Amino acid sequence: MKSKGASKSSASSRRSRPAGGRGLAVLGLLAALGAPFTWLAHQQGWTLWYGDAEAHLNIARRILDSRVPGYEQIGTVWLPLPHLLMLPFVQVDALWRSGIGGALPACICFVAGGWLLYLAVRRIFGSEAPAAAAAAAYALNPNLLTLQSAPMTEAMWLCFLCGLLYACARFRETRSALDAVLGGVFALCGALTRYEGWFLLPFAALYFFAAGGERRWRGALAFCLVAGLGPLYWIAHNWIFYSNPLEFYNGPWSAQAIYKRSLDAGLPRYPGDHDWGAAWQYFRAAAELCLGRPLAWAGMVGLAAVLVKRGWWAALLLAAAPLFYVLSLYTGGTPIYVPQLWPHSLYNTRYGLNALPLACLGLAGLVALMPAKLRGVAAVVVIMAAVSPWIGYPRKENWICWRESQANSAGRRAWTAAAADYLRPRYKPGAGIFMSFGDQTGILRQAGIPLRESLHEGDVPYWDAAAARPDLMLWEEWAIAIQGDRVSQAMWRMRRGPRRYECVRIYAEKDSPAVEIWRGVSRFNQ
Repeated sequence: MKSKGASKSSASSRRSRPAGGRGLAVLGLLAALGAPFTWLAHQQGWTLWYGDAEAHLNIARRILDSRVPGYEQIGTVWLPLPHLLMLPFVQVDALWRSGIGGALPACICFVAGGWLLYLAVRRIFGSEAPAAAAAAAYALNPNLLTLQSAPMTEAMWLCFLCGLLYACARFRETRSALDAVLGGVFALCGALTRYEGWFLLPFAALYFFAAGGERRWRGALAFCLVAGLGPLYWIAHNWIFYSNPLEFYNGPWSAQAIYKRSLDAGLPRYPGDHDWGAAWQYFRAAAELCLGRPLAWAGMVGLAAVLVKRGWWAALLLAAAPLFYVLSLYTGGTPIYVPQLWPHSLYNTRYGLNALPLACLGLAGLVALMPAKLRGVAAVVVIMAAVSPWIGYPRKENWICWRESQANSAGRRAWTAAAADYLRPRYKPGAGIFMSFGDQTGILRQAGIPLRESLHEGDVPYWDAAAARPDLMLWEEWAIAIQGDRVSQAMWRMRRGPRRYECVRIYAEKDSPAVEIWRGVSRFNQ
């Protein structure tokens, strides 16, 4: 007869056993999903439909391809790690122009994130079937597949979140300082990818303290020393380059400043602003659209099973990211618009994907509740239920993230293509283009004009001087402006004088600001 201690030892051995060939098979299946979908998105032209995808791609490119190349081109507000991961790929012209260079790191992180989730859930429940169910629900989500096929940061963030969960699961068994450091590395990467990673840090630190046993201070300190470098580095970066350690939070391009300008212009407040009920309602709606209702609700029910299986710590850890967005909606820092709620539009719906790992954990909990012999069948049943919205209505219009990117990019895609077609045969290398570093940067990419041919805000102090005194400091032959921006204002002041500029094209599309192309009159050669 086995003793109680022997039984515990056996369970611990099962949990700690490496995934081996099955883990490699999961890794291969994830790659077999992510890579073809990324290629499909490229073939269909979806890669850069998100405006943020275009921006991330070009920020990574301008670090080396710029009038003033170097570290300072990383900028502020957006955290640096995604751009650094894209950097080696986007320096290849073909990969930059197609957008694939920015999508590759996201695709790699999608594969790694699903694999780490599988390994973490396997350790938490000590069984293959719950881990397979969690990984499948994660990998077969078409909204995540859409985002991992573009230069977006969501797949990267979820990868690091799943990596932290895996490190926590290891630490719970080993209480090793090395596993705490591993958790710190994943948390550090997450904190340099998205700001919800900052919000997660104290929760993770408390976990390493609580789970550390007699040497709890050692594990917690090891984690904090590594993970804390992320926020400290970014605060120092903003302090050194912008003379404001919180430039990313309250600077002119921060979410807070943009919201204040919209309120000053008379626009209505964001849904959820200082309304807990509305904040939860809008985030929940976005989560249901991103996950599909079956997975969202099954995941919620399954969390009770997770508690029964003593996985409460994992549930609390993964709940921090959704909580961050509810809090952000409440404080007015983040808007989420969904079709079924006012103002009945699409914006930031992808934030609902932060609930995906938590829902996958709950789904795994349902499988873990079943007797061992039935877990394989239960895993198949819950996976089919989780993907039923995408099987029952197998059209891309059912993928809310694809739908949002398509709807919100129509005007931008039209004027980007038209302006690129106009500039491509007329622009001569070295002529120079005066512009702001915004959506219009896509015109240069599509026209095949290197970013170093442009003078933009990252080229300080030259751009500021040209914008303030174009009559003295502007020597570019061309200018691309969004109607009413600083470049447009400077150009309208240059319609007269010895170095006169003329607006040669205006592209106006529905629900999109007009784009102006200017050229120095004295330099016309047509």
